[in-house]
Amino acid sequence: MEILVTLIYWLDMISVLIETRNSDELLARTLAGLVGGAVEGLLSDVIVVDYGSSDQTHRVADAAGCIFLQDQTLIDGFRRARSEWFLLIEPGARLLDGWIEPVAVHVERAQGPACFTCSHAHRKPLFNRLFSKRSPIADGLLISKRQAMALLKPEKKAADLARGLAMKRLRAEIIPTG
Repeated sequence: MEILVTLIYWLDMISVLIETRNSDELLARTLAGLVGGAVEGLLSDVIVVDYGSSDQTHRVADAAGCIFLQDQTLIDGFRRARSEWFLLIEPGARLLDGWIEPVAVHVERAQGPACFTCSHAHRKPLFNRLFSKRSPIADGLLISKRQAMALLKPEKKAADLARGLAMKRLRAEIIPTG
């Protein structure tokens, strides 16, 4: 734990970006899993890029202190963020305890894009995993601002950014959406 505290004091913080559309309950679950990172000082801001929700997504984001961008693009979210590293995560995905240190170490070493390990306790059966279409950011995406901005084109979404990237798998677990 002492290493983690030392890293976070001089480390660039991380901005979280979440794309939503009518995801109020899912967003609340995801934000709850990020609280530890905010308390430890690892997260600088959480930006919710909303694509026309008609539910309570705005209120959930506002109550959690997120920056809420309605009817804007992901690239607007990157431009608004304060950090040099980003964590892109789907609404409903939950990071499990123990995620903070592996993320902090990865960012400190600037090792390129990374994703989380799917929780073994919440894994779908093999047949479902083989024949279901998963989002490229189902396991999250940790990426530097420089690399993200070089890859991201206007009107593209997080899944487009992650598609085809070679990512290191972190020793931190995630429960993907659905």
